[in-house]
Amino acid sequence: MRSIWNGAISFGLVSIPVKLMNATESHSISFRQIHLEDAGRIRYRKFCELEDREVDSSEIGKGYEDADGTVIPITDEDLAKLPLPTSRTIEILAFLPEDRIDPLQLDTAYYLSVNGAPAAKPYALLREALRRSGKVAVAKYALRGRERLGMLRVVGDVIGMHALLWPDEIREADGVAPDASVTVRDKELDLADALMDTLGDVDLDDLHDEYREALEALIAAKAEGRELPQAPEPEGGKVLDLMAALEKSVRAAKELRGAGGGAEVTRLPGGKARKESGGGTAAAKKTAAAKKTAAAKTPAKKTAAEKTPATKTPAKKTAAKKAGAGKTAAKKTAARKRTA
Repeated sequence: MRSIWNGAISFGLVSIPVKLMNATESHSISFRQIHLEDAGRIRYRKFCELEDREVDSSEIGKGYEDADGTVIPITDEDLAKLPLPTSRTIEILAFLPEDRIDPLQLDTAYYLSVNGAPAAKPYALLREALRRSGKVAVAKYALRGRERLGMLRVVGDVIGMHALLWPDEIREADGVAPDASVTVRDKELDLADALMDTLGDVDLDDLHDEYREALEALIAAKAEGRELPQAPEPEGGKVLDLMAALEKSVRAAKELRGAGGGAEVTRLPGGKARKESGGGTAAAKKTAAAKKTAAAKTPAKKTAAEKTPATKTPAKKTAAKKAGAGKTAAKKTAARKRTA
């Protein structure tokens, strides 16, 4: 990996020489602008508006345009003389729990690598201190002509750094939320919870850029003179009945889980995806197994017909015997009174 910045992490009185490298890369397909008539390349040339002539890169510098239109030239030497302690230093300011960082602030990701053998020990010390504490380091650093905020965290065996937007660069969400008069019923929430549970989990490593793959197939088809792939028909229209849509979604997700087979990633509205497994999640499998075991141990209940001969019939016979005995005793008593 090629480093894009050399400097040091300032950790109290400890200085750790490091190199900064990009942790991500873009796989997006780029296009050229062309002339439609002959496919000629369209290029933008740089002209000086005062001299009306094309200039090359060696003649181009930076300038700040004031409110009155005056342009103030700013040279690289001017920028290098700025009194910033972070010009070549990642200055750690504090250690915080990671949930204190608003994900909206997260920007470009980098890897930090040791710059020289003597840096290995303090680098490992900072890495293990971050790992054991479960915290992240908030730091300031300067890159590409401006001071930035960064978050250092452990990524495997290396220290990673996320550039952070300054808090005042995050816009307020005024007017973004739906009308406050909208209410959500408990039954709708229950169905939404059921849908979330039924959809299960997803392995992010299984997700991929389907748009880029389709674009590559389109380019290949045009290059080879083949028939172009057709876009699928859009699914459904406007959701008019939220409850019906939720119930249908839950049924469809349950059917997909019960269909068996290997794990499958399914597309959801909004571009998200979920990974489905024929046997469901691990928790669902354990629950089903427990139910089967309990059913096997529990004896079958006797029917009402089976219980009747054993319980109700003897009771009736006993009652009849008692009634007959009572009548016999009454007859004997009456006979004795007549004799007397």
